[in-house]
Amino acid sequence: MPNLIDRFVGWVNPHAGIARHFARKQLERAYEAASPRDTWRPRRAGASANADHQADARTLRVKARALVQNVPYCRAALDGLASATVGTGIVPRATGQEKDAINKLFAAWSKVCDADGRYDYYGMMKAAYVAMEQDGEVLVRLRPRRPTDGLPVPLQLQLLEIDWLDDTRTGTNGGNPIINGIEYDALGAVAAYYLWDQHPGDANTVRGRKTQSTRVSAQFIRHLYNPERPGQGRGFSRFAPVIARVRDLQLYEDAELARKNLETRLSVLASGDMAGMENPASLGGAAEQGGGVRDLGELGGGGIVGMPAGMNFTVVEPKAAPGYVEYVKYQMHIIATGLGVPYEMVTGDMTGVNFSSARVRLLDFRRAVQQMQWLVLIPKLLVPLHEAFVEAAYLAGKVRGRDMAVDFSPPKWDYVNPEQDVKADQAEIGAGLSTISEKLRQRGYDPEVVFAEWKSDFDKLKALGILDTMLFLQRGNLPTQPTELQPNKE
Repeated sequence: MPNLIDRFVGWVNPHAGIARHFARKQLERAYEAASPRDTWRPRRAGASANADHQADARTLRVKARALVQNVPYCRAALDGLASATVGTGIVPRATGQEKDAINKLFAAWSKVCDADGRYDYYGMMKAAYVAMEQDGEVLVRLRPRRPTDGLPVPLQLQLLEIDWLDDTRTGTNGGNPIINGIEYDALGAVAAYYLWDQHPGDANTVRGRKTQSTRVSAQFIRHLYNPERPGQGRGFSRFAPVIARVRDLQLYEDAELARKNLETRLSVLASGDMAGMENPASLGGAAEQGGGVRDLGELGGGGIVGMPAGMNFTVVEPKAAPGYVEYVKYQMHIIATGLGVPYEMVTGDMTGVNFSSARVRLLDFRRAVQQMQWLVLIPKLLVPLHEAFVEAAYLAGKVRGRDMAVDFSPPKWDYVNPEQDVKADQAEIGAGLSTISEKLRQRGYDPEVVFAEWKSDFDKLKALGILDTMLFLQRGNLPTQPTELQPNKE
């Protein structure tokens, strides 16, 4: 809308008035959120992901740990994520020419791979994933061993909390920049990590002892985190978006609990001559001083009590405030959404859930879990660990070559509706839209192992002479012997 000055300029110089009009249009915002009238100003606008991490990650990590330790539904969310993503383990299967030898070696090595002796391979996998989701990141250090240590492959793994990384290290080393404890080479690839000699939060640390961080080459470290921004070198806790909301909800629940305690207490205010009702044992000398609030005893139940004349009584009975359950449910839906897990998994509340709605939400959750498995956990941790295992086996002379080909079988998904799901899989296979191997992999099975079991079972059934009976149970009819045509007597 032209103002008085615009109109005057347009009257004096029409060309200048048109120029002012188009210049004013250029100041208008295409997006309402970019309007100068919006007073919201994001914190640290334009900061890089590494700058945000340096400023906030430690605080977020400490608060996320506290929530998991003390808030039941935060623990339930983390346990649900771990059971869905890792389950009993994402099983690697070598697929190269030496697959049998590598798989046999791996099966033996996976039982003794933990340098601290606390987990097997799949237990370490679950612990690493939980630490990544809770703290934002975790480190796995490769520990080469001597051939005389008696291990199937001379290699072990050490699982380290991210606190071991000296994130105060910032500067340069021989021209390589060091950012948040990680050294990068000239091409931007990770060259080394700076690790403390011991956990900085260890209670057994000798007071006054000066700990130092040591440079460890990146070839011995596997850094697991979920990068959400380009150039992000460190990870943030999954709980970061909901920490403030969970804390606010906890404060609200504490206030509601205090109010509920008051609601259960029936009190009576008495006025008038209270001399006949005083409780000398509880006054503590207040009766002689006169005035003030006095204890007239406790309220008894199931009796008839006579009161002195001239006294007035007012019953104080706090009223229940409605809306508590609805508000908590609403907040829990937001928290569950922020954590990326179904509300029913966090709370166990199945109220109002039918089969269709549960199935739709479960399918969305499965896609998110598969995305985490195949885009983060497998390529950033499991593939590098398997390659390190094969390399150690090759250097120890256990295998003839560096055969890194591998496939992974995530934990199977249970059927939501077994009958319908199986029929759908059979229809896809019959129509050529999928293969038996693909369906087996989706269920968490190794096709090669399943096919070998099939062959063994069929051979055994055939040898026992009961294969036809099994086929009858499957098809509903026994195979019949071909009948010979009788000669015509005519």
